[in-house]
Amino acid sequence: MLTCSNRVLLRRVDTRRRRSISASAQMNAGSNATQINQITLKVTPLTPENIKPFGQIISSSEDGKLFDQDDAQLVLNQGTPRFYIMRLPARGLRFHRITYHGRVTQCLGGLTPPHSWYMALAAPSGSLERYPQPEDIRVFRIPFGSFIKLEVGTWHAGPLFSEPGAMDFYNLELADTNVTDHNTHDYRRHSNTEFIVEDDHLPTASSA
Repeated sequence: MLTCSNRVLLRRVDTRRRRSISASAQMNAGSNATQINQITLKVTPLTPENIKPFGQIISSSEDGKLFDQDDAQLVLNQGTPRFYIMRLPARGLRFHRITYHGRVTQCLGGLTPPHSWYMALAAPSGSLERYPQPEDIRVFRIPFGSFIKLEVGTWHAGPLFSEPGAMDFYNLELADTNVTDHNTHDYRRHSNTEFIVEDDHLPTASSA
């Protein structure tokens, strides 16, 4: 038989249970609200034609060859050129920021044989407000022994790679590019979005 004090105790227990359920539901709702939207980008075959809207791919040529349109067409006249080697840690094949430099072309080449690496590129827009939409972005795999030249204003994310643990790259830009000309859009901050690179042409363990 329930006494008055027992009924009060049951009501208190039931109230606590409802509060616990409500708090759990709010936590789950908050978790769902912050879930990252992931967009997969397939790798585009690397050809001079495919990369032309964004820059150039440069590979070896015979000694003595004269300068022509196939050589890197550089814009380095708005500051002091800086040619250096940078070491980057592996961050995986994903990104949520994309950047452009509005005063200089940029050249990037891998120095860690035999590893290839990836760059996500979008055509210049000239404005942070006109950042690339997902359908504007192309991803290329850059083989060891080649380098890419990015046009002035080309949006880019990378170099991207998942192995080895670190890679060296040579980089040609201006001395103050990363200080005064580093224009970045953050998709995660703007729309809770990140991009995942998927390369269907990589050999698998079963086919190796």
